[in-house]
Amino acid sequence: MSADIEKALEEISRGAEEIIPIEELKKKLESGRQLIIKLGMDPTAPDLHLGHTVILNKLRTFQKLGHKIVLVIGDFTAAIGDPSGKNATRPELPREQILENAKTYAEQAFKILDKDLTEIRYNSEWSDKLGAAGTIRLAAKLTVARMLERDDFAKRYQERQPISIHEFLYPLFQGYDSVALKADVELGGTDQKFNLLMGRELQKDQGMEPQCVLMMPLLVGLDGVIKMSKSKGNYIGVTEQPEEMLGKIMSISDELMWNYYTLLSAKSLDEINSLRERCRKDELNPRDAKLELGREIVARYHGEDEAQRALEGFKNQFSAGALPEDMPKLTLNSRSIPNLLKDAGLCKSTSEAMRLIEQHAVKCEGRVIASKGEGVPAGEAVWQVGKRRYARITLQSPIEAQS
Repeated sequence: MSADIEKALEEISRGAEEIIPIEELKKKLESGRQLIIKLGMDPTAPDLHLGHTVILNKLRTFQKLGHKIVLVIGDFTAAIGDPSGKNATRPELPREQILENAKTYAEQAFKILDKDLTEIRYNSEWSDKLGAAGTIRLAAKLTVARMLERDDFAKRYQERQPISIHEFLYPLFQGYDSVALKADVELGGTDQKFNLLMGRELQKDQGMEPQCVLMMPLLVGLDGVIKMSKSKGNYIGVTEQPEEMLGKIMSISDELMWNYYTLLSAKSLDEINSLRERCRKDELNPRDAKLELGREIVARYHGEDEAQRALEGFKNQFSAGALPEDMPKLTLNSRSIPNLLKDAGLCKSTSEAMRLIEQHAVKCEGRVIASKGEGVPAGEAVWQVGKRRYARITLQSPIEAQS
């Protein structure tokens, strides 16, 4: 394997959870041809968060290596609803809402991808043409027993939770997208493994060279415990204001920061490892490394000028002169944010804490706490209530997000 291919494979493998099979991917790269790299996106909501961008960053890596990126907007499959990881049938979305969400998705994705080097396709283009007869032939490719090998389906079946027949069709239609596009590589999260491998099976059935599958890990949210999710309140939206975005990044733990660097930063692995080593040797304050990560991410979505303004604002607020010198320092282990504020003496009661949170008067590391049920990572952070109440609190264990 040439040095160039070895370097390309190193960049492609960065942060990846699994590549199936990696030997086939090496052969595809060694062929020298432009590969078709596929990502399916079901626009079930209008906005993306940083968890969604993990895979978009990997697509950009392929793009820089000269390969063709195809974003498949699942206007057909979104009407079915991806059952991956779900414990109930997803409600069907109106087609108009799907198309509107898709437009917003694309605009946000192009903050990472080169628009001129990205092709957007809608899977209704080929799926609508299948008709009833084609759908039945497609369904014949898979048995019910095989489908029930999926963890989510098996669990729902054992717990006597409803499974609609149309949900069985979702992996088949996603796999059929790969057949229609003659995809060489498909990307997805680790929760998509069954669906991604379906593309390989259907391509083999059609006598095609099967696609390789690259799975990226699910980005852990701000609470440091579960995957980033809007429903869990532990997310960073790509359209959030610069100050809010930076504040949220600064609230993550020092250890989680390196995972974010690997999955979200455009810095090379050598640069990241150098930063980490300097922090380990106390040559660099982890907070400064986190500020650099925050600056980079804010600049990507809002531009360098806005990133610099957010950075200066944060530094001014949390410089030695901006924070009270007699700020109490506490080590606590509270089960929720209202309890934490009460235990720290920043609020007289949990009810007062909840009222102030609703008024957006509570901040953690400069980030406004939007909900009493937000998760909070373990570690040290400066908490502010109102304009005058501060405390530097070391949280012994994370506060888990509450719905």
